Amino acid sequence: MRIEAYSQIQNLYNVSRPAAKAEKPGVPDFKDKLSISGAGRDLQVAKQAVAAAADVREDRIAELRTSYQNGTYDVSASDFADKILERFAQTAF
Repeated sequence: MRIEAYSQIQNLYNVSRPAAKAEKPGVPDFKDKLSISGAGRDLQVAKQAVAAAADVREDRIAELRTSYQNGTYDVSASDFADKILERFAQTAF
């Protein structure tokens, strides 16, 4: 196959793209700005406080460990059953 209009096709591929538009002088340059509300700042402070708090209550663990090692640790069957039912009610519904 022979293309007769080779120079026309070449001209199509060599077309220069228009230059990007120059910014107009005097037009303000808009920038994104972030502002956090008072409630958002309070939430951020609360999250940081929770993150800094210890996950484990060392004083309570030491008390329970001591009573267990001494053989004085006693769990009420009624309290245990109540806690199981309470947990089941939270997850079932």
